[in-house]
Amino acid sequence: MSNKGIVSVIMPAYNSEAFITESIQSVIAQTYSQWELLIVDDASSDSTKKIIEKFSSKDDRIRLLVNSTNSGTHNSRNKGIKAASGQFIAFLDADDQWEPKKLKKQLKVLSKPNVAACFSSYELINEKGEKLNKKIQALPVLHYDKLLKANYVGNLTGIYNVNILGKIYCPEISKRQDWALWLKVIEEGGPIEGIQESLAIYRVRKNSISTNKLEMLKYNFKVYHSILNYGYFQSIWRMLIFLNEQFFVKSKQVKPISNEK
Repeated sequence: MSNKGIVSVIMPAYNSEAFITESIQSVIAQTYSQWELLIVDDASSDSTKKIIEKFSSKDDRIRLLVNSTNSGTHNSRNKGIKAASGQFIAFLDADDQWEPKKLKKQLKVLSKPNVAACFSSYELINEKGEKLNKKIQALPVLHYDKLLKANYVGNLTGIYNVNILGKIYCPEISKRQDWALWLKVIEEGGPIEGIQESLAIYRVRKNSISTNKLEMLKYNFKVYHSILNYGYFQSIWRMLIFLNEQFFVKSKQVKPISNEK
């Protein structure tokens, strides 16, 4: 069976009953309908699995995969990637959302010759779903050297072409594996285009890695040292570059919301 035009959406889920309905509905609402949603329940102890089953029973594009034990986001994403049958792979966490035209607009970019991947700007909401009136502006073009300095790809916005790159998996690291994945995507496929319009909505959680600076630094070092195989002192140097980029350069990509729709 041909996978042409099909987007495989990978959604890891763990105790996500408070938010996952909105996340699933944002995929169902896509104006581009050739997608499959692979939701990997990571041994949730709440009603997450039941919510997923309710949706999958009504829409055969939605598939539930289940981890028998809690295995972490990286293993859940990789399980979804392995099961994916689409030409394209995209990611959406169980507490985030997509704008209705996200896939349609990204696939237009991906229809250009030799374009292997793209990403977009995205807006921010809090845990209650209230808008923070901020967006993270995507760079127009993202090169490997720039991504190496700091993570400029919002994983909920990224999408890559399997027919060009093959399946690219998350490395065996419990945090920041999405950054390492997109570094591999650019390494294999070249610079990627950033869509300036906000096409997704990221929920800022109190205990997320992005709000825990010390955890972010620890796992960033692991990406440089353990995944990219830089030496110890070279990894420390890369971390100094990262700190400058993250707090003095990347911070400029946070923009007030404008009426772009």
